[in-house]
Amino acid sequence: MESTIRGKAYVLGDDIDTDQIIPAEFLSYNPSDPEERKYFGMYAMAGLPKGKLGLPSGDVRFVPEGEFSSEYTIVIGGKNFGCGSSREHAPLAIAEAGAKVVIAEFYARIFYRNCVNGGYLLPCESVERLVEVVNTGDDLEVNIEAGTVTNYTQNTTYQVKPLGDIKPIVDAGGVFAYAKENGMLDD
Repeated sequence: MESTIRGKAYVLGDDIDTDQIIPAEFLSYNPSDPEERKYFGMYAMAGLPKGKLGLPSGDVRFVPEGEFSSEYTIVIGGKNFGCGSSREHAPLAIAEAGAKVVIAEFYARIFYRNCVNGGYLLPCESVERLVEVVNTGDDLEVNIEAGTVTNYTQNTTYQVKPLGDIKPIVDAGGVFAYAKENGMLDD
């Protein structure tokens, strides 16, 4: 994954759980089948209640009705992002919709590890509360190396915490691909 990612922001609040990210009724699709995998993108964020859709307005869908992808590349969350069940389908759904990065104050650890282990998304942690200063649709640029998020719409810049050793795992396409690339697993 590139070290600079630019795109539109999709802003959510606190305690966004995996049932809101991808409701259980859509888990019957097979992520190994490309024809079915795209449905995870179609139903990403389908469980969000009215009022939590694309803040601050609260009524902007992440993926338009009947579409498979989103115009939003960067998801901004608050506290406890990805809480709930341990389903790895949650970061997969966000990534299938087209997002590349999630920035939250902090994550449920299982969601964070699923992002990394599956190679789906870069899970960045914000230094300050971005859900109150970034709006859905703002033009953002995340510079992973510099640890910054620039909001070109508002002409502001914020810090994110360093990723540490996880970026090479996400870049490789997940923990198993990374292990193979680095001679830790046989083919």
